[in-house]
Amino acid sequence: MSAAAASSGSAPIKVLLADDQVLVRSGFKVLLDVEDDITVVGEAANGAEAVERARATRPDVVLMDIRMPELDGIKATGQIARTRGLEQVRVLILTTYDTDEYVFEALQAGASGFLLKDAGPAELLHAIRVVAAGEALLAPRITRRLIAQFTAERIATQAGEERLAVLTQREREVLALVGQGLSNDEIGAELFLSPATARTHVSHAMAKLGARDRAQLVVIAYQTGLVNPRP
Repeated sequence: MSAAAASSGSAPIKVLLADDQVLVRSGFKVLLDVEDDITVVGEAANGAEAVERARATRPDVVLMDIRMPELDGIKATGQIARTRGLEQVRVLILTTYDTDEYVFEALQAGASGFLLKDAGPAELLHAIRVVAAGEALLAPRITRRLIAQFTAERIATQAGEERLAVLTQREREVLALVGQGLSNDEIGAELFLSPATARTHVSHAMAKLGARDRAQLVVIAYQTGLVNPRP
């Protein structure tokens, strides 16, 4: 394992590759296999196979293409997110299509991140590690303004205040900052809390709202109107 992994005693990040292009999967595998803290545990050529392989291998992260035969990546992501026993599996959507709609649909389905295929190797490796750590990740070209565009239309149909009623005032403040894309360190600085305390509030908000991870907290913050879409 890498020095960081060895010092923390953690196991390598298990990754499942889901893409209908053999050459794409092969390229990803070559890139990931040289990393001491990442191991490829399986491959899938379509969405249905990705769900099946996820059940069999229990990966930490699935690199999921959107456009695949039999079952597209977004529907496959939804199935993984709803499968009992796969609650800890994180899906990182990889695509050449950076349209706003895909961002919203992927996050709604349960994806933890969204990255374009033309991202560099370093950016891809960073994305895998961020998502595996339970953080949300959006490609630099895909900003939270795009999420706001597609959730704005849905705010009116959401019983926002009722949904947020389970949160304490502090948890609401933390959720609003998560929706703005702030990290635990940044939230702590904003609210004069330690990063550990900020992380605890984030965890409590996730549990109370039934969110898989921070990516879904971002969506909920917009859906409930806690964070207003910017012009």
